[in-house]
This record gives sequence, C-alpha cells and structure tokens, in this order.
Amino acid sequence: MEAHYWRDLWYYRELLGFLAWRDVKVRYQQTFLGTAWAVVQPLTTVVIFWFVFGHLAKMPSSGSSYFIVVMVGQLAWQLFANTLGNTSGSLVGSAQLISKVYFPRLIVPLSTVLVALIDFAVVFVIYVIAAVCTRTMPDARILWLPCFILLALLLALGLGLWLAALTVRFRDFRILVPFLLQIGIFATPVGYQTNYLSTWKEILALNPMTGVIDAFRWSMLGAPDGFAWYSFSFTLVWSAILVSSGIWYFRTTEKTFADDI
Repeated sequence: MEAHYWRDLWYYRELLGFLAWRDVKVRYQQTFLGTAWAVVQPLTTVVIFWFVFGHLAKMPSSGSSYFIVVMVGQLAWQLFANTLGNTSGSLVGSAQLISKVYFPRLIVPLSTVLVALIDFAVVFVIYVIAAVCTRTMPDARILWLPCFILLALLLALGLGLWLAALTVRFRDFRILVPFLLQIGIFATPVGYQTNYLSTWKEILALNPMTGVIDAFRWSMLGAPDGFAWYSFSFTLVWSAILVSSGIWYFRTTEKTFADDI
C-alpha cells in the first residue's frame, strides 16, 4: 500500500506542477501588490531590525554591514515562514479539489513551495544589490547555500505537514499559525547574531531556525568564530524528527481529509 502511494505521487507529478503554477499566478499575475509585497514586507522588517539592533543597541556585526547581517537572517526566516504559512493552510485552500478528486493529498502542501522560493529569489536580488553597494560579497562558501536552503524547506515542510493536517480538523490553526510566526521572528536570531549572545547559546539552539540562520550567515558573510556546529546539529535533529513524523501523521490522517474538510 505504501509503495503504491509513492508511485501515485510520481504519477500525479503533473498535478503538482499545475497546482504550484496556479499558486504563482494567483500571487503574481496581473497584480502589482503581490510583487510589491514580496519586497516591501521583508525590506521593512530588515530596516526596523537594523535600526533597533544596529543603530540603537549598537550590536557588533563582525566587520560586515549590519544591514546585510539582518537581511541574510531575514532571507532565511522568510523562506521558512512563507513555506510554513503556505503549507499549513494548503489543504483547506484546496477543499473543493480534495473533496471531489482522488490523488495523493501530499501533492497539495508540496505544491506551495514554489511561491516561497520565488519570494526568496526576489529578496535575494535585493540582497545582491545591497551586498555590492556595501562591498560585502560572499566568497566560495556561498556554494553551500543551496544545501541550507533545502534544510530550511525541509524544516518548514515537516512542521507544515503537521499543521496542514491539524488545520483540516481544527480550523483555529489558520489563525494560530500567523500569530506564532509573528512571535517566532523575535525568538529567532534574525535581527541579531548568536555569537554575541553566548550566555543564551543553549536556549537559542533549541530553536531549529537558529542553526539555519547561522548557516546562512556563515555561507554569505563568513564567521570569525567558524561554523556554528552546535546550533546546526540541533537543526539537523529537529528536521529529521519533523519530516519523518510530519509525513507519518499526514499519511495517518489523510484518509479522513475529504470528510473533515
């Protein structure tokens, strides 16, 4: 049965592409706000964090522009938050399709990743422009960035599969997820660097996004203290747990989606 499911997932791969393209068109086609919001929202966050932590608190930035330090953190966080937000509400958003047609339901949350990647690409262009202007271009370690992008996606998908399945049964999660993401950005080192908060190192490492952001900064900015293996090891463990358990819970509850939705 399980092997049959994964064969079906491959068989319906064109549906995955169709749903992903549908989400992209809804977000960007013939809408100025969709494109502008992909730039304005993260850029506003970067400016606020830069002003608070870099200008007012005067936190050090390891020789890099503090604006770039925050932007790299925002890049990682936005990829995670957008993927998680899109994935968690994907089943409810496709209720009519799920209730009428058979296909592996896992296709629906997977299809939402493309929009998050496009948003990431838009902000990445802004990062490149800012890096050129501030002369903080990355070195060869940037070649590791795709691995860290994949890790952020797996982390978001693992948690997103849990939330997508729970949202079908408990619609309160549609309100809870955006609220948790608003809080989560302050509990995550987006506006500050973990190497200057050594007394909080163990606590910050419990947040799986800490390792991702540390890895992003190592790849794009370098790190005088070296690679943050402590936080990264927690991220790897969290990712493995969330992906495996997320798939298990999603598959366990999948047969009831059409009735509950």
